[in-house]
Amino acid sequence: MTPVLRNRLLGVAIALVIYVVDQWIKYLMVGPLQLRQRGVIELIPIFDLRWTQNFGVSLGLFEATSLEARWMLVGVTALIALLVTIWMFREELFGDILGLSLILGGALGNIKDRFDLGYVIDYADLHFGDFRPFLIFNVADAAITIGVVIILARAFFMRDKEVDDLMDGKPADAAESNT
Repeated sequence: MTPVLRNRLLGVAIALVIYVVDQWIKYLMVGPLQLRQRGVIELIPIFDLRWTQNFGVSLGLFEATSLEARWMLVGVTALIALLVTIWMFREELFGDILGLSLILGGALGNIKDRFDLGYVIDYADLHFGDFRPFLIFNVADAAITIGVVIILARAFFMRDKEVDDLMDGKPADAAESNT
């Protein structure tokens, strides 16, 4: 197995793990913990489990207030997930594949919620008194955010190294094969 194929298969595995963990935790929220009925479960002073139905996308934008809007969001997010998958299979470096696999796994978890329920289940509430640095989120949201940060960090910082290596006469592939 080539290193590139190994990286891509590992990316698929990571996406599947994110998806499964996200769905399992959401099952716990709905089933055994009965968070929907309880509303809030206080865990520690700065972190609660709080039932939230997110009918929109990131930051609650583009709320699906009708059946047509719901299915449009499912379609658009599924198309984005497909594009991320294609992008992931075009990449060779594990760092890029990792970021994309986190985005893909998170997207699949939220797409399944929206497909099955019409909304995404959010439950993680980090707060400091009344101050909330984030909206209420879930594992899928966290994975997407971390994946985007990885992709952006690599785009801003790693690409400069590639250009420097090429300017120094080193082949970019040799410099990157270990990342």
